Amino acid sequence: MKYLLGIDGGGTKTALCAVSVGDMSKNSFPYNGTRYAMTSGTSWREHGASGVAEKLAEAVNGLLGCGQIAGMVMGLPCYGESNEGDSALEQEISQIFLDVPIYITNDVEVGWAGSLALEPGINIVAGTGSIAYGKDGSGKTARSGGWSEFFGDEGSCYWVGRKVLEMFSKQADGRIPKDALYEIVRCAFGINYDFDIIDPIYEKYMPVREQVASLQLLAKEAALLGSVSALEIYEQAVDELYLLAAAVYHQLDFFKKPFKVSYTGGLFKGGELVIPRFSQKLESLGGELVAPCLKPEEGAVLLAYQRFCKEASS
Repeated sequence: MKYLLGIDGGGTKTALCAVSVGDMSKNSFPYNGTRYAMTSGTSWREHGASGVAEKLAEAVNGLLGCGQIAGMVMGLPCYGESNEGDSALEQEISQIFLDVPIYITNDVEVGWAGSLALEPGINIVAGTGSIAYGKDGSGKTARSGGWSEFFGDEGSCYWVGRKVLEMFSKQADGRIPKDALYEIVRCAFGINYDFDIIDPIYEKYMPVREQVASLQLLAKEAALLGSVSALEIYEQAVDELYLLAAAVYHQLDFFKKPFKVSYTGGLFKGGELVIPRFSQKLESLGGELVAPCLKPEEGAVLLAYQRFCKEASS
């Protein structure tokens, strides 16, 4: 049996989806018989090109076994941001997946493909990092954000995690009033002396992006308890995500036309802390915030069908 394979890579986790070619249709995504798998992050900057290729090969083999691949779309973090890195990654992947039709792209494109089911519009990713990608009715594409956690990724879970530590330190030394966030952080780290937070941050958090990103859950907990500082973090995060959307909007032909904006990533699990404010800000551009149609890995399958199956264009 031949399969179309979609991969949504990320800094924290990577999701895979396989669908039999015979089950695919232009009009709907087939859930019956669809296979899924999960593995860890696939950023070549963290794991190296060969490490990413080997990890993907192991995951694909575990998902499909000896099943044949008719086409594969890989959305991988950091792809398209370094000519040298892209070349090394392409070479390693092609050596492992011999004679397999493959399209490699940045993970933001498969996020868009899933969230809007290949329809024109903009997708905002706010997971470990943050980035926006859009496509208009003419097929023109644009992206914004996704630079680096060191000088970008505003509005992401990593960015929020760093803000949690910033607010905690300011509350600890009296620069701003203490609120619920202060005690929540102390409890999460099991500390009574505030400076005891420094060692675990250096040893366990700073070396691993997803560990820092996980601290956004403390912001969510504090915000739901009414923490002024945590609520401010979420407001700032939404403002940054809006800037990403607006930047893509101004590069594409949505002017004076209604368009859809969808989303993926853990920050949006903040629900009422994120969605209403973001939706309201997008309305000023004529954008309508909509829930994702499909998962990013399912969007990658749609892209594979579109690129590698003749019946998709018939």
